[in-house]
Amino acid sequence: MKKFRKVLDGLTTSSPGGTIGSPSCGSAAGTPTSAPTPREIDVQETLASENFQLCKTVRHGFPYQPTALAFDPVQKILAIGSRSGGVRILGRPGVDCFCQHESGAAVLQLQFLINEGALVTACADDTLHLWNLRQRRPAVLHSLKFNRERITFCHLPFQSKWLYVGTERGNTHIVNIESFILSGYVIMWNKAIELSTKTHPGPVVHLSDSPKDEGKLLIGFEGGTIVQWDLRAKKADFRIYYDEAIHSASWHHEGKQFMCSHSDGSLTLWNLRNTTKPFQITFPHGKIQKDGRKESCKPILKVEYKTSRNSEPFVIFSGGLSYDKAGRRPALTIMHGKAMTVLEMDYPIVEFMALCETPYNNEVQEPYAVVVLLEKDLIVVDLTQSTFPVFENPYSMDIHESPVTCTAYFADCPPDIIPILYSIGAKHKKTGYSHKEWPIAGGTWTLGSHTYPEIIITGHADGSIKFWDASAFTLQMLYKLKTSKVFEKPKPGEGRAADLVEEDPFAVQMVSWCPQSRIFCVVGISAHIILYRFSKYDANTQIVALEVRLQCDAEDVITPSENENNPCFSEPGSHSPQPHHQYPVSPGSRTPEGAKDSVPCLKVKDRVVRVPPGYQSDLVIQLLWVDGEPPQQITSLDINSAYGLLAFGNCNGLAVVDYLQKTVILCMSTLDLYGATDPYQRLTRSPRRNRQSTSGLTELTDNQQSIDMERSKSPTSDHVNGHCTSPTSQPCSAGKPRVPMGPEGPRLTRRGPGRPPFRKAQSAACMEISLPVSHTEESRENSFSRSRSSSVSSIDRDTKEAITTLQFGESYGRKSDALPTPCLWVGTSLGVVLLIPLSIPIDQEERMEEPVAIGPSGAVQMLKGSVLRFAFLDCMGVLIQSPYEVWRDLNAPEDPDRPRRRKLVHFSPSSSQDAYGEGHLAVVCSERQAKVFIMPLQTCLFVHNITESSFVLRADVVSVCNSVCLACFCANGHVMTLRYNLTRDLHVDVTFI
Repeated sequence: MKKFRKVLDGLTTSSPGGTIGSPSCGSAAGTPTSAPTPREIDVQETLASENFQLCKTVRHGFPYQPTALAFDPVQKILAIGSRSGGVRILGRPGVDCFCQHESGAAVLQLQFLINEGALVTACADDTLHLWNLRQRRPAVLHSLKFNRERITFCHLPFQSKWLYVGTERGNTHIVNIESFILSGYVIMWNKAIELSTKTHPGPVVHLSDSPKDEGKLLIGFEGGTIVQWDLRAKKADFRIYYDEAIHSASWHHEGKQFMCSHSDGSLTLWNLRNTTKPFQITFPHGKIQKDGRKESCKPILKVEYKTSRNSEPFVIFSGGLSYDKAGRRPALTIMHGKAMTVLEMDYPIVEFMALCETPYNNEVQEPYAVVVLLEKDLIVVDLTQSTFPVFENPYSMDIHESPVTCTAYFADCPPDIIPILYSIGAKHKKTGYSHKEWPIAGGTWTLGSHTYPEIIITGHADGSIKFWDASAFTLQMLYKLKTSKVFEKPKPGEGRAADLVEEDPFAVQMVSWCPQSRIFCVVGISAHIILYRFSKYDANTQIVALEVRLQCDAEDVITPSENENNPCFSEPGSHSPQPHHQYPVSPGSRTPEGAKDSVPCLKVKDRVVRVPPGYQSDLVIQLLWVDGEPPQQITSLDINSAYGLLAFGNCNGLAVVDYLQKTVILCMSTLDLYGATDPYQRLTRSPRRNRQSTSGLTELTDNQQSIDMERSKSPTSDHVNGHCTSPTSQPCSAGKPRVPMGPEGPRLTRRGPGRPPFRKAQSAACMEISLPVSHTEESRENSFSRSRSSSVSSIDRDTKEAITTLQFGESYGRKSDALPTPCLWVGTSLGVVLLIPLSIPIDQEERMEEPVAIGPSGAVQMLKGSVLRFAFLDCMGVLIQSPYEVWRDLNAPEDPDRPRRRKLVHFSPSSSQDAYGEGHLAVVCSERQAKVFIMPLQTCLFVHNITESSFVLRADVVSVCNSVCLACFCANGHVMTLRYNLTRDLHVDVTFI
């Protein structure tokens, strides 16, 4: 993960000026004051290019494709190598360092210079590197390239200056660790084995010095040959020839015995007194069959033979399971005396290593733990307890425990939120872990001098939400929330969720969080929204559910009779909360088949449930199936705790919910929001006779050639295959199923040959619209050959317009307004900006009883491309925050002396604002363009075309170094920052690869 070191230290949403009490929230009409003119606005620019510097500071999560493992038993630090040439160094929680080889070659093996602050890496390009770990940023001191031989194994004895390097040809080279150059000493394979032996012994797979004499080197060849070489006499002490391939070897600390693991699943124990045959042969997992033969077993890839002073020796190995038992997971076996414990792993074992009390190989080892490096996890097993429990991993290794489907970053959070989330989350931690402290405890960890509370929220495919403390270098999980607990478990083949998607019906698409009020909203893939409130107390609650019909195809509404029988949307304010267990029948579907139609995708629990402290569900909003068509996925969401309102939109229209009164106060199509001010003057069309049946989720064709053809017509590739698709590159259809209807309804196979998973790895901006990929030639032409601009020709072909962004705030809904009032800013996929004024009762009791008045004002602005972001500045260029409600615990015991009342915080303009009169600046950013408007005149002050060759994925107006800038992340990997007047003289243009 990359961070702005200097920028993010000032990247806060600092509150301008001060706070005042709640002003009148009702609509205020009157004689407007003179708004400032562009000449009167003089924002002091303090940003310069030197304020921006991009540098890598830390990576979060598990190393991708790990390959090697090493441990320093004195410093107690761990190193993990990866296939991409990365090295991750871990110590005590908080100590985390990442190094990268410039070549990018895979790391084959790691060797610590124990207690010396150095590390040797052997890479797949046959190069050895010596890293200095004693400096703040680890760096390569020396490199040594092997040109004619490939490196297979390395060994560095404790406190030795000689590094032994085995090669694929069977030779062993010796490197001086201080000068890092090859010595002239080479143990040739044909001298190591007997001269009479004509076959090549194979690559070197093992090197180790004898515990009795460091001048004796044990060399293991893959073909089954073992040689002990006398380094002083330059000759072999003994040679062992075994008929099974060798994978590893391990010494007994006394130096009189060693153990080997073999390809047939056997372990052999050799005594130096008699090397003609093994002292003992065991097949740990090979049982005797009825015919007297042993079961065939998989190879034992590695074995470690460790002694203990007060108990039997430990024999730890990976692999060796029998072939007959299909489907068995990878396992680590621990043999302690006669007891044998098999620990099954979730992923294949890459490497393991026993952690011992002493670094000396001639002392009793006393192993206390085993580090197991898996393909997607890191596990440490406690050997001091007979049950062999695992330690709780303090590192952020499990970010993708379930695949991450969305992320959100919050800086400058309230200082008390992190301790509260941690204390609540600690109560729900898993049990059964080892009670001992984490054994990898090296390094020192100090917080930076410019830290501030940062939280990252991740949504996952299984519907879970995780809150992470990102204030320091190491991510720490604070709290986990499972959204699936709100719903009944869908039975196989039942419910509309099974029709939408076979897997992950609870997958999280979007989150919205107000840290001050602690209100949290989650948007799921099954067209549902869950609103959570935070409480430190458990409670018995019954979840309230609202059902919203946000489904309409304007092209099919032609005659007045059809409009009367099949109303697309009711009038604003006509929607009342519907109990989630009642499914109203569509007026146009009176048949029993139609009665099954107006239902949500998931069923909310209709009973009183006990909820623990933390985030507790308060309201569930679900879109309904209408006329056999699934609800379109939600593309935008915003919530404001001061107003008590939640707004969301999709390809069909906009809905606003009063979550305090649990009512829907607005539900309209995008065309109805315009009224008579539609800039495109769209015309209705005749209904389509042959309606293609399609689904609300995206399914790609199995024909790769057709995919490539479609992709070539689109400006960018589809994000499912690793790239990002612009929200406006594929217009939404009217919510029709996109797969043929079968006996069980439309089904989407997420994982099959040639079918990538649904769009769940999209960036925040890209995820705001999940758009279809059609199979027919007609749909392909309509979706992929359409221009990304808001051209009239594209409007003629498609009247659908998605809501792409929403923002509540104090603004001027009409040009005649004298005072700012609550407003909802709406941005669409066609680059249109709409203003919707709100009239909200001021008194708390009236707020809970009187309705909120809402209605479009007719104010329309235009930009190129889909609208992505709104922000508001005062006339001094200071960022204006949206008002919020101060958090109050609704489950706390009642205090008659201090009744719990709503406390609202509104932000005033800066003190010098009075000199310019009323008004503020509105910054609007789309995929291609940015504009600054002065309110309430709605006059455009500045305009800038951000990009022509690409498009913006994510944009935000942020405070940096006591000033503001517009930061844009483009689909081509570039990050651009613009001043408030939208000039690009900051010269920040960085490419992410």
